[in-house]
Amino acid sequence: MSEKLTTAPAPWRAHLLERTTDIRRVLERVKRVAVIGIKPATVGGPAYYVPERMQQTGYEIVPVPVYYPDIREILGEPVHRSLGSVTPPVDMVQLFRRPNDVALHLDEILAHAPRVVWMQLGIRHDHVSQRLAEAGIDVIQDRCVTVELDRMGRPGRG
Repeated sequence: MSEKLTTAPAPWRAHLLERTTDIRRVLERVKRVAVIGIKPATVGGPAYYVPERMQQTGYEIVPVPVYYPDIREILGEPVHRSLGSVTPPVDMVQLFRRPNDVALHLDEILAHAPRVVWMQLGIRHDHVSQRLAEAGIDVIQDRCVTVELDRMGRPGRG
């Protein structure tokens, strides 16, 4: 008689959020969001207009640009050069970084310990996601916040 081996999924996998209901729950609960890789209005693009939309929808945005050393304010909020200078802590870290650059932020994200890390549309890094999930941080990859806000029927105030 042969025994069947069953392997339960690793418990950290529950922190990798993909279902619309889980994503909706995240967007309903988070209030304060650090945006790593945010860009100023003069540059534009998704790394500006997605956080702008979030701010118009009621989220507090904490800009953490990677470039633009002379910029002191984005979306009317003071710029931070790293998560280490952000107090109080944020609920969510949103990443606008190339997939190859995501790992550069892993240690500072783990040290900050947000409840959620959101990698915008086109951004995924499975190793970083696993490390974050193992630390108990919920992770969303390759999804656009504005698409999800539209799906929820949450228009901006602008």
